[in-house]
Amino acid sequence: MARVVMQAVVSVDGYIAYPDDSVGPLFDWYFNGDTELCATASDWTFHVSRTSADHLQPIWDAIKVTVIGRHLFDTTNGWDGKPAAGDELVVVTHRPLPQEWLAAHPDAPFHTADSVEAGIALAKELAGDGLVDVTAGDLGGQAFSAGLVDEVAMDVVPVVLGEGVRFFGSHTGTVLLDDPDQVVQGDRVLHLHFTVKR
Repeated sequence: MARVVMQAVVSVDGYIAYPDDSVGPLFDWYFNGDTELCATASDWTFHVSRTSADHLQPIWDAIKVTVIGRHLFDTTNGWDGKPAAGDELVVVTHRPLPQEWLAAHPDAPFHTADSVEAGIALAKELAGDGLVDVTAGDLGGQAFSAGLVDEVAMDVVPVVLGEGVRFFGSHTGTVLLDDPDQVVQGDRVLHLHFTVKR
């Protein structure tokens, strides 16, 4: 059965981007090392510390499906038809994907769902026993609030953004997580992994 992980790079004050969706120094650590880290589906290549690569590559390789919201799809132009991670991608949206985008990317392994619940269910079906990655922010916060997230993974960068897009979106209320089962110190990043208590 697929596991659902909510994941993002995050500032120490809990933001994954500035209000204008730019990431400022949050992604600097992706380029400050000498070890290659590759997102196979997208062919994106980064150079991180050996510690970060050893920690992240197996996780990235285990991702079968990524779930994103329509805002991220529009902001990234659907990553030009290639999932950032995993073999397939589910876009949670109430609007059809643009016809011109679909025509330009006829082989994109993208699916749509009209609710967070339907999107996670479809992603789990597509992933089989693999990992489902849900992007943090508004969509991830909704999935988290609905009890659809099994694990939380944060790549914490030592920077205070002061404002922006919150890791947990608009989620409110207290949810207990288990003690971190993974704490890995990279170069200018701390990788944390938590299981959500049920």
